[in-house]
Amino acid sequence: MKAYELLFFVNPSLDPETRLAVMKRIDTTIAEANGKVDNVEEWGKRKLAYEINNLTEGDYTLINFHADPASIAELDRVLRITDAVERHMIVRRDDKE
Repeated sequence: MKAYELLFFVNPSLDPETRLAVMKRIDTTIAEANGKVDNVEEWGKRKLAYEINNLTEGDYTLINFHADPASIAELDRVLRITDAVERHMIVRRDDKE
């Protein structure tokens, strides 16, 4: 399994239940592919460099995890169809292998 990190942000005005549902969906997708979440960092509200979908701030979360490379496409698909996630980025980490 390879090491990855996922950074995503949601609208800061979302209720905590919706944020929790997004996290549960991500955890479930990683676990179904026999992956393992190593660390979750809630960065909180950050100002965006430019306006995205009429938002000037985002509520950021960073997730470090291990997964098979074949399962990353499914995680990317799930994040794309999740309406609460405004933007996301998945990066492979060579330093955590």
